[in-house]
Amino acid sequence: MAVSDYALDPELAPIVEAMIQAANGPLLDFSDVPALRARLRAAETPADAHSNAQNLADPRVNVETVQIARDDGSLLDIVLFRPSDQPDPSDTSGPSNTSGPSGRQAEDRPKPALLWFHAGGQVLGSAHEDAPYHASLALALDCVLAAVDYRLAPETEAPGAAEDGYLAYTYLREHATHLGIAPDRIGLAGASGGGAPAAATALMARDRHYPAPCLLALSYPMLDDRNETQSSHEILDLGIVDRDQNLHAWSAVLGDRAGAPDLHPYCAPARATDLAGLPPTFVAAAQFDVFRDENVDFARKLIAAGVPVDLHVYAGAFHAWDRFAPKAALTASFEQTWHTFLRRRLHG
Repeated sequence: MAVSDYALDPELAPIVEAMIQAANGPLLDFSDVPALRARLRAAETPADAHSNAQNLADPRVNVETVQIARDDGSLLDIVLFRPSDQPDPSDTSGPSNTSGPSGRQAEDRPKPALLWFHAGGQVLGSAHEDAPYHASLALALDCVLAAVDYRLAPETEAPGAAEDGYLAYTYLREHATHLGIAPDRIGLAGASGGGAPAAATALMARDRHYPAPCLLALSYPMLDDRNETQSSHEILDLGIVDRDQNLHAWSAVLGDRAGAPDLHPYCAPARATDLAGLPPTFVAAAQFDVFRDENVDFARKLIAAGVPVDLHVYAGAFHAWDRFAPKAALTASFEQTWHTFLRRRLHG
């Protein structure tokens, strides 16, 4: 099949065509993760440097990084994007970037927080990247956007990323007063590969009898290592995230445990058989996405378990269409619905 054989939204189809033509093949080739990372680094432009959190130049947002110790003594970064309560558009000096919570002004009122798990197939990306997007979310939601720099595979296999998420979540709650965060208004959100550790963090909080987050938001999440659904066999050559690339990514995340019958849900949340007790959940899926059916199935299981669920399947969309086509009408529709859910649950 060619891209034209998929009934993509007319506004999105030429964007996919252009991306695949420019890449001369699949957009991301997960068959060799180190080589993929090297290619992405080599392709970086000066503009990419401005997307780093340390270089964010938006006076409306203060940026700070907190570091917390894991059990093995290594450090986990959480990058906090905090809207200023008193923005000064004439201030061109940029935000205050500090290492630690001391950069927060004491007079700031406590805000809700969204613990954010970035995309990247669980093998790419960093909380320190994509700063303009993180800042825009913090502003749109009037919350502290807390991007967790979870460990990546294959260097750290699952559930390492989820354990980082749980550590970050408990830290935010237990240091909420110092961080200027409302402890009972902390939500979890993940996109694509970040959806797995986000959902697993919610499962960990429930299983460990820790206070639940106020929401779980999953955008086209990567949840099921088994690749047995209809959509996982349909999306073979669209070129964004196809079946083969998903299999390679899960192989990096799980090693020889991929597809094993006894895999723990913390490693692949679609394996969970009991979803009772999870927080109100938002799930967004794309029609032409290898993850479509596992997303819908996860939402159905949540509904059956009595969890309030907002499920949205976007006709004509492909995986992560909102990031690749930020000005498309379908992106505007998604963002309005998603942001409404987040604001309602974060602010009560």
